[in-house]
Amino acid sequence: MEIEFSGNVHLVAGGNEMIERVLEALGAGIESRGNPDIFIREYLQFGIDEARELRSRASSRAIKEKNRFFIIVAPNMTADAQNALLKILEEPSADASFFIITPSPESLLATLRSRAQTLLLSQGSEQKGKIDIGVFLKSDKSKRIEMVKVLLPREDEERDLGSIISFLSSLERELDKTGAGKMKVGLEAIYRARKYATDKGSLLKTLLEQVALLVPRV
Repeated sequence: MEIEFSGNVHLVAGGNEMIERVLEALGAGIESRGNPDIFIREYLQFGIDEARELRSRASSRAIKEKNRFFIIVAPNMTADAQNALLKILEEPSADASFFIITPSPESLLATLRSRAQTLLLSQGSEQKGKIDIGVFLKSDKSKRIEMVKVLLPREDEERDLGSIISFLSSLERELDKTGAGKMKVGLEAIYRARKYATDKGSLLKTLLEQVALLVPRV
């Protein structure tokens, strides 16, 4: 089904697996490989410097296509970066379209969300996340602690922030659906883990284990 785009800013829920979905939504007539008008970048954390870089790139004009497309994957975006991004969107180049892929678009600033179109793109059956949220919520504490280990990096690996933030955001949404969202202690553990997971100095294992122990069993 063809997607009707509205405006020049679009939010997509997910991680880097959604890049292909965005390209598919743009249409078969656009070649992504080697195309100077398609900018694709994945960030561990999107901060003020990254926003400034994007602003600089957005000031140029299209070379090959009628429009330029900026596809950004950002598991975590600071408030300062979002405000800087707003300045780009308030005075956009007419031929620039932005696709912001993040695990939890609803967690972005309301002022940014109000300027954007949220796209509901299928992730495909193969994209279910590393942890089954339903099974996690039904499991006892010891099993949960085992389950979150899949999110912990090995010594030579970077943290998979996309999977971590996606897990925490999906868990929060599921609690809201079940009516267990009123469980303050569990939600605070989720918020705390999401806030500090991007800090390389934080104890990720401890943060995730707190989530496993404090989120109510439903």
